[in-house]
Amino acid sequence: MAIVERWRGLEAVPSGWGRSVVTIGVFDGVHRGHRQLIERAVARGRERGLRSVVVTFDPHPAELVRPGSHPAALTTLERRADLVEEAGADAFCVIPFTNELAHMKPAEFAHEVLVDTLHAAVVVVGTNFTFGYKAAGDIRTLRELGVRFGFQVEALDLITDDGVTFSSTYIRSCIDAGDMEAAAAALGRLHRVDGVVVHGDKRGRELGFPTANVACAVHTALPADGVYAGWFLLGERRLPAAISVGSNPTFSGKVRTVEAYVLDVNEDFYGHEVGIEFAHRLRGQERFDGIDPLIEQMNADVERTRELLGA
Repeated sequence: MAIVERWRGLEAVPSGWGRSVVTIGVFDGVHRGHRQLIERAVARGRERGLRSVVVTFDPHPAELVRPGSHPAALTTLERRADLVEEAGADAFCVIPFTNELAHMKPAEFAHEVLVDTLHAAVVVVGTNFTFGYKAAGDIRTLRELGVRFGFQVEALDLITDDGVTFSSTYIRSCIDAGDMEAAAAALGRLHRVDGVVVHGDKRGRELGFPTANVACAVHTALPADGVYAGWFLLGERRLPAAISVGSNPTFSGKVRTVEAYVLDVNEDFYGHEVGIEFAHRLRGQERFDGIDPLIEQMNADVERTRELLGA
């Protein structure tokens, strides 16, 4: 697998960068629909002997256009770059979404970004693609600008299954409902969150179930409160885990946390950057009348996790 070049800002694009095939979007989640666009751009690039570039934005455009409306993030930028690399793209370009960029007219965006900087020969986008100030540009606009500036446009239909369109919005709704199987079907892989293991209240250790308390970034798309079977990712290791998402109502908790009980491993994970993959929801969050019924349920959760993961 080739290593993708990672650029932040158009000024980071190497001087002398030749003509390329470009695909543009937020690409949050790099789900099956996004992957189709990226793989088509990679294929078109290889056919023409050109490099492929995936362009995304940070922060999410919605946060600048409508402050406070930032959607739950399906991936971190670093994870997004890793997934783009897996899809075979040559470069991953993150454009800071600023007021100036938001006010660019479609023709200005096409000329400055696609033509002057990335030297686009082909632009691959979804049929619902819009761009420019107040989303004034659409596929028709992009095709007209392509004729004017000398690039081709390829627009792909969104992926659907049984009448359901696979989009980031749909996947967020699945995750919010705790339906990890449906989310995985649309993503093309298990939903994952990333974070650093931090010190918690150590209550799990006192109960005989020491957990890794994972602090995730703001806006991370966390599943509905409850207990899940999944995987704890540390470097190259992928360890089975029973995962709790919620506020620990038995102990009058107030803050939502992600805690992973890694099966059959007794290690100090503090300070490590880890990933958590959610495979199956075992149950919703419950409040127990005392420690004993809680421990009994936790034992049952661990056994169910073993069954589901084949651990």
